[in-house]
Amino acid sequence: MQRFQQSHDGACMPAALRRRSRAPWLCAALLTGALGPAAAAADVPRVVTDIAPLHSLAARVMAGLGAPEQVVRGGASPHGYAMRPSEAAALASADAVFWIGPELTPWLEDTIGTVAPDADVTALLHAPGATVMAFHEGPVFDNHGDEGEGQAAHDDHDHGHEDHQGHAHEDHSEHGEDHKEEAHEDDHDHAHDHADEGDADENHAGHDHAGHDHSGEDPHAWLSPENAKAWLDVMAEKLAELDPENAEAYAANAAEGRAEIDAAAEDAARILAPAKGARFVVFHDAYHYFEHHFGIHAVGSIAAGDASDPGPARLEAVRAMIRDLGVTCVLSEPALSPAVVRTVIEGSPASAGVIDPLGGDIPSGAEFYPALLRDVATRLAECAG
Repeated sequence: MQRFQQSHDGACMPAALRRRSRAPWLCAALLTGALGPAAAAADVPRVVTDIAPLHSLAARVMAGLGAPEQVVRGGASPHGYAMRPSEAAALASADAVFWIGPELTPWLEDTIGTVAPDADVTALLHAPGATVMAFHEGPVFDNHGDEGEGQAAHDDHDHGHEDHQGHAHEDHSEHGEDHKEEAHEDDHDHAHDHADEGDADENHAGHDHAGHDHSGEDPHAWLSPENAKAWLDVMAEKLAELDPENAEAYAANAAEGRAEIDAAAEDAARILAPAKGARFVVFHDAYHYFEHHFGIHAVGSIAAGDASDPGPARLEAVRAMIRDLGVTCVLSEPALSPAVVRTVIEGSPASAGVIDPLGGDIPSGAEFYPALLRDVATRLAECAG
């Protein structure tokens, strides 16, 4: 538990901050938190997460025992964020912190070390059982070989072989199928030619948002149902270490959470079925895990990152991609201006939609994560289906 000491001016603050406090508001918030409702559940670890999807998973594991806190409020970008006093106070009093890692919230790494030096911290991106994927490169995505992790299960339900954009099928016996695939490859290569021109003005834009670079490892891993299930177990095991008396309850809650995620993923697969094979574009490359699991693939993105504005060359490359690949749907995000989407779809039959990888409009709590899977599937299917 967080220990408090008296400072020279009589104020209360965590020992770790006593010598270098830069936030005078923190003391009152910490004292309020220490003596408030959480004191009634003194034996249950105080848990803090970074984003809403992890808060939901933690809430599911802690159901009936306690409630986690969240430091990045809904609707805000996690890549660069200024915590409110209440959020900093929650972090300072945490016994356990679950976060994606510095790949998503680089600003939070030093903050945790300063504000919550005694907390048990778990970065989940590379946790046991999790799968880590790379970002796509360029405005036009190369989805060759990107088969969905949930596809094997769907094969048992009569789905057969489905034509995902750009996937090479080795067993076509009909020459017509070969020609169809070759035609798609030609279109894809043509779009890539335009994309090469559009990448130059994005080389620096992708780096200009609080250190979050859309290259290398993709931190949007919560959109994989399999990762979420693995993280439930990681959370349950960690909380059992901190609170052995409730170990069985944490394990049982995690098992129920896994079943709920499986049910939500089955619903999402049914929702997405009419959109299989659709060609759609996202605003930024945040949905790779979701696409991979459900076997439905974006053909490209408008921006290099969620905090970078696409330049004229990239916008032209995206317009060419929409035209050449027969894109039917372009997805924006709630905090972004729809003007950019209107620009790239002008003169094309593509429709516009809005999708939120963080589920800003979904009520927080244990039910949030299953609802997020269904919401992303519904919004994508409505636009692309």
